[in-house]
Amino acid sequence: MELSSSFLFSPKPCSCPPPNYSLSPLIRNRNPNFRIVAVALEPQQQQDFPSGNSPQRLLKELAERKKATSPKKGPPRRFILRPPIDDNKLAERFLNSPQLCLKLFPLLSSCLPSSRLNNADKLWIDEYLLEAKQALGYSLEPSETLGDDNPAKQFDTLLYLAFQHPSCERTKARHVRSGHSRLSFLGQYVLELALTEFFLQRYPRESPGPMRERVFGLIGKRSLPKWIKAASLHNLIFTFDDMDKIMRREKEGPVKSVFWALFGAIYLCFGMPEVYRVLFEVFGMDPDAEDCQPKLRRQLEDVDYVSAEFEGKLSWQDIVAYKPPADALFEHPRLFRACVPPGMHRFRGNIWDYDTRPHVMKTLGYPLEMTDRIPEITEARNVELGLGLQLCFMHPSKFKFEHPRFCYERLEYIGQKIQVLFCLLSK
Repeated sequence: MELSSSFLFSPKPCSCPPPNYSLSPLIRNRNPNFRIVAVALEPQQQQDFPSGNSPQRLLKELAERKKATSPKKGPPRRFILRPPIDDNKLAERFLNSPQLCLKLFPLLSSCLPSSRLNNADKLWIDEYLLEAKQALGYSLEPSETLGDDNPAKQFDTLLYLAFQHPSCERTKARHVRSGHSRLSFLGQYVLELALTEFFLQRYPRESPGPMRERVFGLIGKRSLPKWIKAASLHNLIFTFDDMDKIMRREKEGPVKSVFWALFGAIYLCFGMPEVYRVLFEVFGMDPDAEDCQPKLRRQLEDVDYVSAEFEGKLSWQDIVAYKPPADALFEHPRLFRACVPPGMHRFRGNIWDYDTRPHVMKTLGYPLEMTDRIPEITEARNVELGLGLQLCFMHPSKFKFEHPRFCYERLEYIGQKIQVLFCLLSK
């Protein structure tokens, strides 16, 4: 739409004298008649869409909005249905799985990869495995040369899986990711049980609170990068980066995952003594270090009845090398005495001992049929077992002034670690 109009300016009557145009030639030559042109354009939307709230307008607006939105992404590949695999190929895959090739050690076989290692896996093994074995103090010979009845035959495979943390490239493969996660899950509780047994025997007068602080000071996530670097294993975790320049929150996760998986692999192949050796020799952990000491606490009254013979004197070599005598009452005599000392016999003969203990032992299936060389040994074992059960069932919240809370908490502490590891071993 175009609007135009002409205006003619006429001089208004004025009392002032007329201006002198002789000094302004430009003003004198200017044409007083000029034309003003005004143009008003409607918006593009107004031209395209019908006016008002008509259905056509709403439909056009909806169509424009659909064009502006991004197209929907397709479903992830893992949700795309694929044709079923051939029966022969499926049977071949199961039969060639390393997990089915090892029947003597069910827990170890469950942590092996579900399929055979491919060329990319063997490339890492050829490049880094010897360095890892040398840092941990193991023979550089391939573990496949060992016999089938030796669990250490699978050590090379498990050691490779232990270093494939979730942030590395090889963890995209399903068999690598699954094997590493299972090793890491197992190794966490193996470490907790090993250090719990160690501190219970080394500090028989401590409650579980200070011992938890000692364990956290040794294997807490902030301490693990220090141990990994002390063993010269940091270059195998961060192969292309300098670990000292990586932010703490970015390196703690991979280091923790590899550290746990390492001890899962070591426990499966060599047992608990080798776990202690790697902890205190390879990584150089010191239980008497300044940053591993617990806060000062008030001593409980019951510790006067605990034997302090090995207070702070036992080393990891003493715990590993200890062999119980042939006529020992228990499977782990030193650990049992650390939780149920002889001074607790003063609590025998109470009402619980006569009314409840026989029912509890019958429900649990005790006493077991044992063929000891001396009959008095069997009787003494059943007496100690009854005392331990009494300490377990008399909760300190109810028997606050009549019962030694100290022994109850230590039995609860070690029982929790044994229960978790037993559940892992039974699956």
